[in-house]
Amino acid sequence: MDVLQNMMLFSELVQCGGNVYTWCYDAKGKLLRSNCPDEAFLASAFELFGCKQRMLEHGNRDDVPVTLGTALGLLWGAAFEKEEGKLKRVWVIGPVFYQDVTLRGIEDGLKYYSKLEISVAWTIQLYKALEKVPTLQNTIMNRYLLMMHYCLTGQRLELSSVNSSAAQEERLKSSAIPHDRHKIWMAEQGMLQMVRTGDMNYKQALSNSMSMSAGVPVQSSDVLRQSKTSIIVFTSLVCRAAIEGGLSPEEAYSLGDSYIQAAESAKSLDELNPLAMMMYDDFIRRVHKHRTNPNLSRQIQKCVDYIEMNLDKKIVAEDLAAMVGYTEYYLTHKFKEETGLSVTNYVKFAKVERAKVLLKSTPLSVREISEQLGFATRNYFSAVFQQVTGKTPMEFRET
Repeated sequence: MDVLQNMMLFSELVQCGGNVYTWCYDAKGKLLRSNCPDEAFLASAFELFGCKQRMLEHGNRDDVPVTLGTALGLLWGAAFEKEEGKLKRVWVIGPVFYQDVTLRGIEDGLKYYSKLEISVAWTIQLYKALEKVPTLQNTIMNRYLLMMHYCLTGQRLELSSVNSSAAQEERLKSSAIPHDRHKIWMAEQGMLQMVRTGDMNYKQALSNSMSMSAGVPVQSSDVLRQSKTSIIVFTSLVCRAAIEGGLSPEEAYSLGDSYIQAAESAKSLDELNPLAMMMYDDFIRRVHKHRTNPNLSRQIQKCVDYIEMNLDKKIVAEDLAAMVGYTEYYLTHKFKEETGLSVTNYVKFAKVERAKVLLKSTPLSVREISEQLGFATRNYFSAVFQQVTGKTPMEFRET
């Protein structure tokens, strides 16, 4: 794959959607190229606000793309080109604002950098440069990042893989139509249901929600304060869902308080980047551990975990037996003895539970859900779903 050729084409394509510029740094942070007309000044701002250092730190320890934010609401995105596991180059897009920011908002954001030696002349130049910076929805920015990562690596990632917090998503506009609000509610319920059940295969539900919205529509000139508010609200919802899933209130509230305090202590949007995802993952893992039957043997627990993580596949006892080193006959008897269900019924019930989440949290059709869960036909899926729940998939969705 010719990375440079891919990136030149990518740079031209994103320019079709506005003044979204592309930058390239070497592994030590030296700027190699850029198509930004205000290259020198914006590169200095990128470094002054600490984004370049965080970019290099992230690239040296991780492979996934990352968003790099500031308290001004200014955002860059970075994807990493590696060679034999080592950082070779970093490709950056931006800067953009992820929401409309007023002059007052920029002034408030600069207060978080009061310890930096910023001259009046530099500040004036910053205001002039930011007048040309476009506003780009965070979801679109993240999709650009996924495209850039694909150009560099050939690897496809989901939206939830981008290392940015739900607090940095674009805010819901006051004019959002009721149907959109309902979709957002559906996606939110899907995310919370994943917490309640301790479902480790949660990334699709998280991506569904991120693609619509994940912000509290608080109108404020302080962008950092808005993001903190979103994370605090999100943490509170997840905390209560975890309690409904069986986590003790003492553990859940203590954990939630620690994440809320971490959000309050953040000095920039960049510090908030991993917080929502870490918190969500932490709660789900704890609920999963709590709900895991302590009476299951290691081999049967491994089978159960495999089933839960591979509901899109056809799962048969023969494959599970080979995975844990049992004969099929011994596994089927031991599985039913420990779980109370045959392998076939356990898989069937697990797929129906996942279907419930998808029906309530996504606009996917019944046919699409049946395909996603590996059912042979839509009619067979509907029959199994009705057998387990007493309702057809559409009746369940509408209630």
